[in-house]
Amino acid sequence: MESPPKIVSIGAISSTQLLVRFDNAVEKVYDASPLLSLPQFQLLRNPVFFRAVRVDPGGYGISWNDDIDLSEYELWTRGKTLQAVSLEQ
Repeated sequence: MESPPKIVSIGAISSTQLLVRFDNAVEKVYDASPLLSLPQFQLLRNPVFFRAVRVDPGGYGISWNDDIDLSEYELWTRGKTLQAVSLEQ
């Protein structure tokens, strides 16, 4: 199995969506809405906290603090390619 590309940048584009740029020039939108019902992700309901997301060293994931993070695999496999998202709306 091939490894997913590394993350080069991350940004919140709404109160539940992230724009992820990977090192292969692909951009994806990741919808974090399903996570908000899980106890470990409750802090993400705060819009200021959600926007404080950052790329982890090496691009292997993203994090908000020491307890809340997501892997590049999660973002790559569950994110929607930006062009596909634009066409759906």
